[in-house]
Amino acid sequence: MNRKQAREAAVKLVYEWDMGGDAWEDTITGLLEIEPGEEELEYTLSVYNGVKEHCRLHDEKIQKYAHGWRVERMAKVDLAILRVACEELSQKIVPSGVVINEAVEISREYSIDKAGSFINGVLGSISRDGDV
Repeated sequence: MNRKQAREAAVKLVYEWDMGGDAWEDTITGLLEIEPGEEELEYTLSVYNGVKEHCRLHDEKIQKYAHGWRVERMAKVDLAILRVACEELSQKIVPSGVVINEAVEISREYSIDKAGSFINGVLGSISRDGDV
């Protein structure tokens, strides 16, 4: 698993968690087919656990910059992508431009066409304003 796949796995775990699942071992080994000890698994779990811990803070940032949208009304997959990206931005391990670009790329694969522009705008505003 590479870093891009690790991000996608984190998004899937956050999505499952947001939908009421526990997003744990059954999902990791079964649905995501990630083997214990696999490269980048630690990164996936770090981001996922960070989202769970800082969810309220991330949602406040998203809400602040998602003009005309309420977090409760956003598509769950878009919200999962935004939360993962916010957590990555807050960890400051990966450059913000890379985080934003990867979030847009993930949205192209898992969401509707217009989601990428929305995600780019929200994350770009968060990053520019230093609200990470």
